[in-house]
Amino acid sequence: MKEELQRDIEALTDTVRRFTLERIAPHVAQWEEAGEIPRELYREAASIGLLGLGYPEALGGTPAPFALRNAMSTTMAHASGSGGVMASLFSLNIGLPPVLRHGSEDVQREVIPRVLRGEKIAALAITEPGAGSDVAALRTTAKRDPGSGDWIIDGEKVFITSGMRADWITMAVRTGDSGKGAGGISMIVVPGDAAGLSRTKLEKMGWWSSDTAHLRMDNVRVPARYLLGEEGGGFRIIMTNFNGERLGMSAMALGFAQACYDEALEWARQRRTFGSALVEKQVIRHKLMDMRMRIESTRAWLDAVTALADAGKLDSDPDCVAQVCLLKNHATQAMQFCADQAVQILGGMGYMRGTKSERIYREVKVMMIGGGAEEIMKDLAARQLGL
Repeated sequence: MKEELQRDIEALTDTVRRFTLERIAPHVAQWEEAGEIPRELYREAASIGLLGLGYPEALGGTPAPFALRNAMSTTMAHASGSGGVMASLFSLNIGLPPVLRHGSEDVQREVIPRVLRGEKIAALAITEPGAGSDVAALRTTAKRDPGSGDWIIDGEKVFITSGMRADWITMAVRTGDSGKGAGGISMIVVPGDAAGLSRTKLEKMGWWSSDTAHLRMDNVRVPARYLLGEEGGGFRIIMTNFNGERLGMSAMALGFAQACYDEALEWARQRRTFGSALVEKQVIRHKLMDMRMRIESTRAWLDAVTALADAGKLDSDPDCVAQVCLLKNHATQAMQFCADQAVQILGGMGYMRGTKSERIYREVKVMMIGGGAEEIMKDLAARQLGL
């Protein structure tokens, strides 16, 4: 079984690498300036099965273990060096899981297949101007219309990946009063063309090619059938959704760290200073080995946690949840270290637009904050371990 999985991983990573080098890497700079990726890229990625990995065949997907999905993420991050492209292209993987797990069969069939075919874009909307990591403090409300039974949504969401173009937005709302805290939160799928939904584009330090939005809901009417799970059950949906997101971000961070290492090593071999190649300087070799040390430790830990996730422990085992939180911190810290060292080794060239290291250096902080900031991850891990 392990040999079969390894063959599948090798075949997939070869496909992903070729696709990324041919269809993504040559255009990243252009898409960064445009502030978005072309919609056609979703269809191209879907046509070779990348968008459907991990989803049921009945909905147009391909069931796949986390090992396969994480290998895809690491490979694409390594070959593209662009978190913005990946954030946009795969925002479905944070927007769709709540629909898959908690939506009715009719809503699943309405939403999921067209997203997996690359025809529609899915996003997740949780963060608000006054509630980021403190999900229980969110204030966007959804109230029932006594006549129709529809939900009427009012409020704001901010920092929403794919928020400018999303056709389906999985949104956290407060259906109970604020005194209920986490118990008053629900999840609803909001159609992107709903009347009263407005969007403002946000400018960012990194992830330029990922369109990011501030959403405003003013009496947005959503049919009752779009409620996911039970009313008031949204907090648990959000928490379990975070586990998969954090594992995926760890895989991406590993790929970006590798990209920085490769670029720094290539430059050090080519660049000559004071009569010899930069790589012949002991201090540079030490920097490269410090990078390699963090990359290999991240790879080993990712493999171990991925095995736990594929054994069904991602949402049920407190130790696994703690490891996901700590791995996410470790992986993004490795990415941060490698980006910093790569820019230092490249010198002036590392400060120039067009190098992967410069782009990844700017994207480090969103990886360390998104999906749960470092401080939140440490505290959550400690609580999972009974500390």
